[in-house]
Amino acid sequence: MSTTTLDKTDTAPAPGPGTAPRRRVRRRGERGPLGTALLHGGLVLAGLVALAPVAWLCYLSLGPDKEDYLHPSGIAGKATFANYSYVLQHTGFFDWFRSTMIVALGTTLIGVFVAATTGYAVSRMRFPGYKQLMWVLLLTQAFPIAILIVPMYEIFSDLGLIDTYWSLIIINCSTAVPYSAWLLKGYFDTIPFEIDEAGRVDGLSPFGTFFRLILPLARPGLAVAAFYNFITAVGEVAFATTFLLDDSKYTFAVGLQTFVSEHDAQWNYMAATAVLIAIPVTVFFYLVQKNLVTGLTAGGTKG
Repeated sequence: MSTTTLDKTDTAPAPGPGTAPRRRVRRRGERGPLGTALLHGGLVLAGLVALAPVAWLCYLSLGPDKEDYLHPSGIAGKATFANYSYVLQHTGFFDWFRSTMIVALGTTLIGVFVAATTGYAVSRMRFPGYKQLMWVLLLTQAFPIAILIVPMYEIFSDLGLIDTYWSLIIINCSTAVPYSAWLLKGYFDTIPFEIDEAGRVDGLSPFGTFFRLILPLARPGLAVAAFYNFITAVGEVAFATTFLLDDSKYTFAVGLQTFVSEHDAQWNYMAATAVLIAIPVTVFFYLVQKNLVTGLTAGGTKG
């Protein structure tokens, strides 16, 4: 008596000559060729829209004449890097760079620290008015800058902070901290409470738990907050123009205005300076980009 063993791979009957091929069932969430093409086309279009102003600015910065922006088609035949040489050698660019980095990095360090401690306190501790505190922070964003300039100038003048970097660092922190605190509070909400409890079991104080356990886990959220604080400080114009009097302390935002006078505007030098300004921001973005996407998405999952 013999036994026949069938291979499992051969159990499915082969389609006969008159059998129509089975239609492939598309899985849930799987896109077809048309959907994939439309998606990639949309992404390419969005990328071009985002890059077009940057490319146009770089192109205009190569025009040797201040009125070349009126006739951009002629720039290609006489493109030169002379504008960059002039900005680097005959303006206060490096003074502007130093001042901008002092203000931006000071705003980033102090702003992220204040926002992180505030967000953690509201996320973990239940004290009277902890919910109202976050709404008060948002309320500070409701006042236009034009209304705040005069009273802030009076306050800083009484404190002797006019024409100092501290005035800009403080005012930039007042702008960036409310949003950063909300962002980090949402991120801290995603970190399990069991980690805090484990820290207390190991004998850590609340501050020890925060600095040794929570902050390392919140690195993506901290990266987003740091980037937001940095670009806020670099791009601030109104307060920097009002509070800085010494031209050696001008930031990039104020330095750009030196190319514009009552009857003239040197657009070629402004374009070249704007391209150079983008370099430190791009470098800072590169340093935090590994954690940036994670921090942007995780902070909104809870809270």
